[in-house]
Amino acid sequence: MHKRYQVFVSSTFEDLQEERAEVMQALLELDCIPAGMELFPAANEEQWEWIKRVIEDSDYYLVMVAGRYGQVHPEKEISYTEMEYKYAVEIGKPVVAFLHEDNEDIPLGKSEKLKKNQRKLEEFKATCKTRLCKFWGNPPDLGAKVSRSITQLIRHNPSPGWIKATMVDEAGLIDLERLRLENERLRDEIRSLSEKALITEDVVKFPDEPVKLEWALEKKRRSISKSGNKVWKKMPDERFSCDVSWKEVINAIFPQLVNEPIDFSQVR
Repeated sequence: MHKRYQVFVSSTFEDLQEERAEVMQALLELDCIPAGMELFPAANEEQWEWIKRVIEDSDYYLVMVAGRYGQVHPEKEISYTEMEYKYAVEIGKPVVAFLHEDNEDIPLGKSEKLKKNQRKLEEFKATCKTRLCKFWGNPPDLGAKVSRSITQLIRHNPSPGWIKATMVDEAGLIDLERLRLENERLRDEIRSLSEKALITEDVVKFPDEPVKLEWALEKKRRSISKSGNKVWKKMPDERFSCDVSWKEVINAIFPQLVNEPIDFSQVR
């Protein structure tokens, strides 16, 4: 079944108009749906909430970074472009960054003039380099690399995508809804089991009669042999015992069985 994928395109706007045109063309040739909010300056919280919803609805996220840091949020003190990137990472969207490969080639009019923003721009680039990142030199080069990178993202990070309504019959929609509800039920069941890790009398009746548990602590002491070598000398085991109920035993062991396996070969 043919799918179309929505790609959120993030960047500063005025300095990257030609580059944006190349990226949009590359995405359209891949039959993707470009979505970019920098065309509508994010000047308030209401606009930012809308941008977040568009990122959430997108299948993939890409950001282009060159010489400008972009408009800075008055309270968070980072650019909206960086906010978009961090939000996409936070919600688990597959992301890819495209950084200009040589700052010296960027015209002065398209570069940051404020030292503070220059520093923030370099920090943002460093953040982008910690994830999937490509470098470009000119608009055609950028378009070609976007095309290859998005193709690889789709192949290695499958996403739901968009399907024409005419391609999904009523029976298919019913099955999808049934699977969605089943998935939610199983998630709730897993969550419930995690919250009730301890076995109590409300679940299963365990006898309260005490049982005696015994265990030993193997002790060794390091000493020097006659030849001057360090050796470990076995000491008498230190033995312990206590009286507990079966319910207390199960309550102590069960969480460990849920969280991590126990090597019973080491239990004596």
